[in-house]
Amino acid sequence: MLLGLALALLPAQAAPPPYAPPAADTRVIYSGATLIDGTGAPPRRDMAVVVEGETIRAVVPVRDLDANLRNGAEVVDLKGRYLLPGLIDSHVHLATPPDRPFAEAMMRRDLYGGITAVRDMADDLRQIADLARASRVGEMPGPDIFFAAVMAGPSFFDDPRTRAVTAGAEPGHVPWMQAIDDATDLPLAVAMARGTGATAIKIYANLPPHLVKTITAEAHRQKFKVWAHGMVFPTPPADVVGAGPDVISHVCYLAYQAMDRRPESYQARFPVDASLFARDNPAMTALFRDIAKRGMILDATIRVYAAAEERARSDPNAKPVHCTSDLAARLTAQAVREGVIVSAGTDGFSAKGDPWPALYGELDLLAKKAGLSNAAVIRAATLTGAQTIGEEARMGSIAPGKLANMIVTAKDPLADIANLKSLEMTVKRGRRFQRMDYRTEQ
Repeated sequence: MLLGLALALLPAQAAPPPYAPPAADTRVIYSGATLIDGTGAPPRRDMAVVVEGETIRAVVPVRDLDANLRNGAEVVDLKGRYLLPGLIDSHVHLATPPDRPFAEAMMRRDLYGGITAVRDMADDLRQIADLARASRVGEMPGPDIFFAAVMAGPSFFDDPRTRAVTAGAEPGHVPWMQAIDDATDLPLAVAMARGTGATAIKIYANLPPHLVKTITAEAHRQKFKVWAHGMVFPTPPADVVGAGPDVISHVCYLAYQAMDRRPESYQARFPVDASLFARDNPAMTALFRDIAKRGMILDATIRVYAAAEERARSDPNAKPVHCTSDLAARLTAQAVREGVIVSAGTDGFSAKGDPWPALYGELDLLAKKAGLSNAAVIRAATLTGAQTIGEEARMGSIAPGKLANMIVTAKDPLADIANLKSLEMTVKRGRRFQRMDYRTEQ
């Protein structure tokens, strides 16, 4: 009797969250589009993508849609449109410092701007983990978030940002932001980082070469990814690459490899000597070839240098620019010529009133300043982005068995990368988000 009373008092089953993926038995056919699948393969006209729930079941020419595939399906007519994988920004910071309304606004803009996943590169993971949960289950509109726990030398933790993301605790002594030295129990430190729900460790700054190497080795032993700055100060780029991280961020940090004098710490950074790079620098050629041979991904972040230049132009008291966007683009172009795989990361946000996410600026710079083909730029923001987070089996291209993360554009982005802004619809895990429903945050 008591059990019956307890069951009677349970609330009725809650309705699904407002932005949750559709039920597994829901079938939708996206029909008639020109498919740009994210792999770099040529576009295919008059294609159909059959989605069940949150998963792609089939990708076939429209003429091959049989009764079995059509049965019970809603058909979305995309004749004259272009269908691509959802975009991925491989370098964001959504909670430095934590500001929930701001983060939610940026995530909403991202999703309605075509971004279905992001790689968060160091933040207050207490907030990020909840944002990731809320977005994943559909309590709020936003991309899926894959995030990093930071490791750096003890001397890094006087940086004010570390206090902002560990409020209520001590910087360097929390699982998501750890100070590492020779006395650290690295197996425990890596396990603690994994316990935050992170996808990877980010090796940030102020660590000697042997610790960069041992952190990387221990993380990989525990089947954990490693994301690193191109220079970890004082560890030079060649030693960072030699340690074997999975992804390296900031192309201009790599430029210190060609200089006789390098910064001894993150706090002591100084500008890169641009005169060394009037043509392909042999030290960079060797470095890029090593990166390519190891299959590492370069998160170039050209936009972050362009943003620093803009701040310097508008504010005479702004921090000095350590590298120009022109140099960042030249180095990125050289890296690509040497076979390096480049992803599309922003490390920043567009202005609050801008209707488009910052990723569009990075894509424009990759195409128009670094000279990547439009197909290569699309791959950088789709399949390569998925590879940075280890999710290429589930996202980054349009193929059977993958998540239904897609965008629809009215114009051909292979003709002009700016045509991505003809975006009409984002599909995230099978749920549609119409661009016309987005209102710019004021």
